[in-house]
Amino acid sequence: MFKQLMPLLRQRSVLLTVSHVGEDQIRVNVVPKKTADGENDALTTPMSFTGTAEELDAQFSEAIVSFVASHLELKNTLARAKEEIDAAVKAAQEEARNKAKNLKKPASEPVKKTEPERKPERKKETEPPRATSLFDPPARAKATEIEITEEDEILAEISENENDEREGMA
Repeated sequence: MFKQLMPLLRQRSVLLTVSHVGEDQIRVNVVPKKTADGENDALTTPMSFTGTAEELDAQFSEAIVSFVASHLELKNTLARAKEEIDAAVKAAQEEARNKAKNLKKPASEPVKKTEPERKPERKKETEPPRATSLFDPPARAKATEIEITEEDEILAEISENENDEREGMA
C-alpha cells in the first residue's frame, strides 16, 4: 500500500484515517493536503474506501494506484492548461502593445486631413405605376394611334413613290 502511495507522497502530504464503521467494516480515508494556498481544490479531493479487512487487503492497493494515477494526471493537465493560458495572455498583451505603438504618431508629422468618403447618391425611385381608372384619359391609346398614323403616312408615301415609278416606266 505505501509503495503505491509513494508517487503522491513525493509531491504532497497525505492524511490517512482508518476507522471501524460496522460489525466487520473498515473505512480508510486518503486525504491529500494542499501544498500552497492558491492551489486548485481538485488536487486535494479525498478518497474513501469501505470494506471488510479481507476486501481492503485484496483491492486497496489497486484502488490507491488508480487514485494516485488520476491525481497525477489531473495535476499535469492543470499545469499544462495554466502554461497555455499564460502564453495566450502574454501573446494578447504583446499584440495590444503593438497596436498601441502603431496608433501613436510622432508630433513632428503633419496631420493629414482626409475628407470623409462620400457615398454614391441613391437615385430617387420613381413612383410605381398606378392602376388606371375608368376616369383616366386613354393616354396609351393616343400614343398608339399616333404611331399608327405615322406608319400609315410613311407606307402611303412609299406606295405613292412606287406607283409614280411604275407609271413613269410605263
